[in-house]
Amino acid sequence: MNGTPDIVTFGCRLNAFESEVIRDRAAGLDDAIIFNTCAVTKEAERQARQAIRKARRKRPGAEIIVTGCAAQVNADAFASMPEVDRVIGNAEKLTNAAYHSERQILVGDIMAVQETAGHLVEGFEGRTRAFVQVQQGCDHRCTFCIIPYGRGNNRSAPIGEITTQVRTLAENGYSEIVLTGVDITSYGADLPGQPSLGQMMRRLLAQVPELQRLRLSSIDCIEIDDDLMRLIETEPRLMPHFHLSLQAGDDLILKRMKRRHSRDDAIAICDTIRTRRPDVVFGADLIAGFPTETEAMFQQSLNLIDECGLTWLHVFPYSTRPGTPAALMPQVPGKIRRERAAQLRQAGEAAATRFLDGLVGATATVLVEQNSTGRTEHFAPVRSDDKLPDGSLATLRIMSREGDALRGQLNA
Repeated sequence: MNGTPDIVTFGCRLNAFESEVIRDRAAGLDDAIIFNTCAVTKEAERQARQAIRKARRKRPGAEIIVTGCAAQVNADAFASMPEVDRVIGNAEKLTNAAYHSERQILVGDIMAVQETAGHLVEGFEGRTRAFVQVQQGCDHRCTFCIIPYGRGNNRSAPIGEITTQVRTLAENGYSEIVLTGVDITSYGADLPGQPSLGQMMRRLLAQVPELQRLRLSSIDCIEIDDDLMRLIETEPRLMPHFHLSLQAGDDLILKRMKRRHSRDDAIAICDTIRTRRPDVVFGADLIAGFPTETEAMFQQSLNLIDECGLTWLHVFPYSTRPGTPAALMPQVPGKIRRERAAQLRQAGEAAATRFLDGLVGATATVLVEQNSTGRTEHFAPVRSDDKLPDGSLATLRIMSREGDALRGQLNA
């Protein structure tokens, strides 16, 4: 064995970043498989358990280590699996010592963690864009969400550490950086001077002029600060693609979710951004079948896709998470949740198809990922018959839409 463990990552972009940190911290382990899990839904946990059992059957002699959000909130359950050798918490997984401890369960109190440690990652194996963690944890308590109990409270990385990390990645050939975290629009509230996300980004872009593309992971529409709005309007290196944490389109459901925005707030922010950056494209998280959701309430969420002009949707049937307030509310039957999720996905697919069709004939700059495929500024997938180097930025003429992707070619 080469002393490099296999890492299986579930869930969000933050987990993708942290898996690269784990790869470094766990170096030296022979014949080990580390599962970096997600707890956002019961299905995410089920998939992790299934993958763990499959790995044990395939590699009976390997050491199996489970970490991530599901391990943090449900450590005993994973430790009781006969296939699992060790369980490591979300804070501990980023330390060298955790992978050389003899304890079967090494999971601390995530709420007691006060700092976001700097984890400089010089590259991402098999990726052409890099994720940089700017923030960790969440101070909000949405009634459906277990994640704060897996990630802890809001902690922000200092601007200097972020700048150093981004500069190193840009120097190592990464053309695009994605700023990620659990609740990145809460960035800076715990730092001296309380710099906002937009202020941090403005300084980052000024101090790393060699960075070609900057992208944001999911943002809260109610927390977009003035500096961020100015960057959206004036900074071409900030990609015109924003993924919004909307969750629902009905005001009463939003209130029961303990969200901090209304339906009108969501529509207004999309209109404002589109006025300042006309070519913008929006993605959004939407939950179908939240407790007490009626058909009329669901229709409000369905209508929001058109009213906000949403294109890239992440749709989740509501997943009951024990220990959350929503779990105690009157539940919508599972069959109805799944049916409503299917309707949202169908509407999202139609919106994405219209958007892709509208790009035919246009020119786009594509970050090439592998095998001459990549993503445009708006995160639209593109394939090309031209031989394009991985990691390069290629200017392509969009010739056609083929299914859920575009076909492009180099300009003659």
